[in-house]
Amino acid sequence: MSRSPGKSKPDAIGSGKITDRFREAVTLEANKPDFRELDHGSPVSPLRTTRGGPAVSSSSGSSGSFSGKTGSKPVSKKSTSAPIHSSNSGELSGSSDNSPTASRSGGNVRGSKPKPGDSRSNSGSGATPKKHSGQTVNSPPLNVLPAGNICPSGKIVKTGMAYKNTKSDVLGYGTGNYGHGSIMRGTTAGGAGRVDTSSMRGGIGSDSGKRGVESVDPEQLNLVGNEHYKRGEFAEALSFYDRAVAVLPRSASHRSNRAAALISLGRLPEAVRECQLALNCDPDYHRAHHRLASLFIRLGQVENARRHLCHPGLTPNPTEMLKLQLVDKHINKCTGVRRVGDWKSVLRELDGASTAGADSSPQLFMCRAEALLNLRQIDDAESVMAHAPKSDPQINSTPFEAIFFGMFAEAYSYYVRSKIEMALGRFENAVTSVEKANKIDPQNIELAVWLNNVRKVARARTRGNDLFKSDRFTEACSAYGDGLKLDPSNSVLYCNRAACWYKLGQWQKSIEDSNQALHYQPNYMKALLRRATSYNKLEKWEEAVKDYEVLRKELPNDNDVAEALFHAHISLKKSRGEEVTNLKFGGEVERVSGLEQFRTAISSSGVSVVHFEAASNSKCRQLSPFLDTLCGKYPSVNFLKVDIHENAIVATDENVRVVPTFKIYKNGNQVKVIVCPSRDVLEQSVKHYSL
Repeated sequence: MSRSPGKSKPDAIGSGKITDRFREAVTLEANKPDFRELDHGSPVSPLRTTRGGPAVSSSSGSSGSFSGKTGSKPVSKKSTSAPIHSSNSGELSGSSDNSPTASRSGGNVRGSKPKPGDSRSNSGSGATPKKHSGQTVNSPPLNVLPAGNICPSGKIVKTGMAYKNTKSDVLGYGTGNYGHGSIMRGTTAGGAGRVDTSSMRGGIGSDSGKRGVESVDPEQLNLVGNEHYKRGEFAEALSFYDRAVAVLPRSASHRSNRAAALISLGRLPEAVRECQLALNCDPDYHRAHHRLASLFIRLGQVENARRHLCHPGLTPNPTEMLKLQLVDKHINKCTGVRRVGDWKSVLRELDGASTAGADSSPQLFMCRAEALLNLRQIDDAESVMAHAPKSDPQINSTPFEAIFFGMFAEAYSYYVRSKIEMALGRFENAVTSVEKANKIDPQNIELAVWLNNVRKVARARTRGNDLFKSDRFTEACSAYGDGLKLDPSNSVLYCNRAACWYKLGQWQKSIEDSNQALHYQPNYMKALLRRATSYNKLEKWEEAVKDYEVLRKELPNDNDVAEALFHAHISLKKSRGEEVTNLKFGGEVERVSGLEQFRTAISSSGVSVVHFEAASNSKCRQLSPFLDTLCGKYPSVNFLKVDIHENAIVATDENVRVVPTFKIYKNGNQVKVIVCPSRDVLEQSVKHYSL
């Protein structure tokens, strides 16, 4: 099977039939680096080519490698390839093919097309093998040695002669760097011998790891990176791939390996750029296409994913194709329901797209934020916006610009951000965001209309604020009203106008505008406080108490809110004709001297906390100062102390036998009893019942 007429792309290093290797090459696997195990039967590493040179591998003794019977004499023939010249860096050149040489790590080697019937040697050499006397022989050009010295087992091989060794040599990791200086076969202290390759799979502490740290050979760096990757050490793997790419920047396989590590580290935009660079090196590199397709599916960019998944000459992976179809279906449905404002259905389709595979799309995150904003869940919308993946303008750039909901991808993200900023009252940020969106997609009508409105609303709000500061409340009301005509769901403008009505003594209008603000932003505390104070002015105590109780829960440390709630409670009781005897708010802990005083205190409105103590008890002495602290921290709560020895009748009436004991009463009813509590438990209980 061939990819295209006139081209053959065998694997660089490997064993087995070419059909097996090709079948593996076109199969999309999980995110794994591109590598193949070294063929230990041949100690050869492919050399880099200069522009115009093919990839040529030197075999044992630079005279050919053998497969067949041991002891057969090599047969050397003149190569049919173009003349080869050695360079000072150890690179070989001579072909017009300017594609990069593939690495051992699973890259593609461009070389001469094998003739029908020819077989390939196990060494993985890029040269076309010849058959002679039942043996397969790689025939390099005569009288040519690569730059540097090859010294197997201390012997120097003469030009044009093959070195015969009954043992399978491997490339050693001595002081030399293959292709960049001297090349040495691995030896032991006792002389010639096989290098122990088990350490090649070790970590940084192993011999291979240490040599990998010191090496500048891209193949060795890539190999060590692969071992780190297989152990899940992705940051370490990336550092070795980085160094391999720095030495050999035109290697598609090394860049693809780097992309695999970046994906595993969650750095998807960088992985996309690295795959694109790999394709710049080799436009037909299948792993880079498959990785890009998978990345674009995760980013929700359907058309870009399809372009790489269905690249000419590649067989689309069925699993990825199914993901692509499901993501496409959900995004199309999302577009339709978004157009008609069915925001609950938008959220449902976004969940489907994420489950199908589009789990890292900044634009789909922003679409979720837009839906939540329109469902009046503004806090959730802001949270989604804050946690959305970072968008990369380079990924969304022409000529294959990603489109989301009729806008360029980057523009749509800024558009939604502008809406959320506007809803939160950050008008200047809203203007900045929509201006960026309009710059990216200047022809979009929806963006142009929104940009015009945002600028006018921001000006109206600024004018209203200036008038309010000048105590020109009527004019300020008019200015905020102008902004609401352009943005009728803006809760901040409603709240600002409610403040104007309050200052003008029109408390019912203040309540109405506060209601509108809370309709569009239910957790808007400033609008709730504005409404509560307006209810106070209209002596609608029941409504005021409800609002203050909510505020007390949200703002537990706000003393003004606590005092307002206390007085609203007193006013509500008075309006109902109930007798109110304790009008104290805050102050010191009250010491109880008799049963009647005790009963009157605990039956008062609000919350009362009673500390039953004994002066001789050390635990009581430790907690007594803390009660004074709580009294200042929770001024709406009435704190009392009862000495069980001095007021035995109170202790007996309340059935208290152990000290310290705390009892909490709310509106005359006992709600909690705590015996020997810690400070944290006591404060949590007081806080809970004070709200």
